[in-house]
Amino acid sequence: MTKQEKVHFVINTLNKLYPEIPIPLDHKDPYTLLVAVLLSAQCTDVRVNQITPLLFAEADNPYDMIKLSVEDIKEIIKPCGLSPMKSKGIYGLSKILIEEHNGEVPQSFEALEALPAVGHKTASVVMSQAFGVPAFPVDTHIHRLMYRWNLSNGKSVAQTEKDAKRLFPKELWNDLHLQIIWYGREYSPARGWDLNKDIITKTIGRATVLKEYHKKTSYNLGRF
Repeated sequence: MTKQEKVHFVINTLNKLYPEIPIPLDHKDPYTLLVAVLLSAQCTDVRVNQITPLLFAEADNPYDMIKLSVEDIKEIIKPCGLSPMKSKGIYGLSKILIEEHNGEVPQSFEALEALPAVGHKTASVVMSQAFGVPAFPVDTHIHRLMYRWNLSNGKSVAQTEKDAKRLFPKELWNDLHLQIIWYGREYSPARGWDLNKDIITKTIGRATVLKEYHKKTSYNLGRF
């Protein structure tokens, strides 16, 4: 298969598996999405979706959020981890949204990335999912799969994003990044990986990755 044929195979397989694509983080508007994505750093989406209803019951907009103290926010979001940094970020960005953006989430990468605790990935998710602007946020699943599929060298998240944007059509970015995340969770996880279920990697996977998988599998079978 040529690289372009591999790309088409990925797109076609993901479209068959995920014709309708669920949004992983529960939210009702750009602000609640922004906060949810910020909370998701080093925390599962399942856990975030358990915590955000508690937080948003107290404050689901920047005006109400700054009525809470950083300590109040920290106590609510503690199960998500990194709560000291995240609580300061949520409070700080809420204040800036009021002071500089009329309480609205800005619709540009530059303005989003200028907010406290908001990096490029968070900004990309918001631009993509809240505003429909083409973006390709790279999380651990996408980074892992792009390497397994020999579509990126795995050296950095920035390189993976660059390669994804170069290989996949721009009009598909917003759907594809979500489809790859779901596929990574369900068919090609980091742990408990069963290659027989992972049709994409089994078909187009990097030779060294497949060799390593079979080597580990043979070793594990030999222990019993």
